[in-house]
Amino acid sequence: MAYSSRSSRRAALLAGGVAVLGLLTACGNDGAGSGPQKVSGTAGPATETAAEDPAASAPSAGAATPGGSTSASAPAGGRCHTSELRASVGRNDPGAGQENFPVVLTNKSARTCTLHGYPGAAFVNAAGGQVGPDPRRSSGSPVTVTLKPGQSAWAGLTFSNPEVSGAATATPAALLVTPPDERDQLKVAWTAGPVPVSGNSSSAFLSVFSPGTGA
Repeated sequence: MAYSSRSSRRAALLAGGVAVLGLLTACGNDGAGSGPQKVSGTAGPATETAAEDPAASAPSAGAATPGGSTSASAPAGGRCHTSELRASVGRNDPGAGQENFPVVLTNKSARTCTLHGYPGAAFVNAAGGQVGPDPRRSSGSPVTVTLKPGQSAWAGLTFSNPEVSGAATATPAALLVTPPDERDQLKVAWTAGPVPVSGNSSSAFLSVFSPGTGA
């Protein structure tokens, strides 16, 4: 009986081995007999980052964009138009024979907008005629300043003190300010006294816009 039991188990193992071998042979023949499979769709380019970590290529919430704003914040609605801005001239901060005034633009609209670069400016008399040459641009690297409603940006208006430079002077009634890439102007009353209009060191200079009021 013991011999018969061992023979039965050996036969069962042999049969199982043959079945497994037949299954492997069938799988091998099926793979060899079938050609390359075509899959519909368009393959995207593979990148090293995507291969290592697919999540690394996906932008995270609030990721910075090239313009400096974030994807989580409300998008800016383009540049600020003259009608959306209010202009003012801040307090003089004199130094080293220079007069330095912040020219401030404030977003009075209900949307977010941007300023980039330099303002335009011109001194005018009470009749609206220009007094002296246009201010020149000082060297600087323009940046985009995003203004939410109520926020401000400022550009520096600088000129030599006429008493120091000996330049001829005039006292303007107002300063006309033109926002970047706009044609319409904003009129600000000028109460800071004489400005140089001709002669040595008569040029005024404007800087690029920066966030804040310059105070």
